[in-house]
Amino acid sequence: MLADADAVARRGAGLIAAAARDAVAERGGFAFAVSGGRTPWAMLAALAGEEMPWQRTELFQVDERVAPSGDPDRNWTHLGESLLARIPLARERLHPMPVEEGDLAAAARRYAAELARASGAAPPPGRGDQGRGADGHTASLVPGDPVLEVADADVALTRPYQGRRRMTLTYPALDRARRVLWLVTGEDKRPMLERLLCGDRLIPAGRVRADAAHVLADRAAAGAR
Repeated sequence: MLADADAVARRGAGLIAAAARDAVAERGGFAFAVSGGRTPWAMLAALAGEEMPWQRTELFQVDERVAPSGDPDRNWTHLGESLLARIPLARERLHPMPVEEGDLAAAARRYAAELARASGAAPPPGRGDQGRGADGHTASLVPGDPVLEVADADVALTRPYQGRRRMTLTYPALDRARRVLWLVTGEDKRPMLERLLCGDRLIPAGRVRADAAHVLADRAAAGAR
């Protein structure tokens, strides 16, 4: 348990940087996928100041809203502002989800293939950060959406959620990550944090493989005074 959201962001950045250095030393490269949200974006800003092997790093997305380039709803827009403008990561190592294409189903299949090629025929060996919503969703695996039951694809499309369809990694992809980092901040996340820690599979986050997971929560989410 950490003091506040800023402390969670800083600790998360340090853990990712350490995982990246270990991955490069052990396997020659590091691939990670990031999600959106206020704390993940703060963490990415902090990551820009860490000792990261950017020349050996591949950056993917956990999920993305179907919206035009530069739209404030896009996770990639915020990722660019918080991290990409401040680090020496080559363009060919950046892997934004192709949500602007006309055939989104074909785009999702291509992204899955891109993910496999860049990470050695498997999804990312390290998942950089994974925010968790107050309704228990993770990535864009939201309550009641058919995407929760996708078992034969690593990338899929959701129904509209909060006004937008999403492209998201699925459970098969998430469960093959070597490491999972949950960032949980704010009093509104307290009930779902309790359910996550209890392994409650009735919430989407509770269905993600937990044995490689690390939870970073602030005092508000943990219910501490």
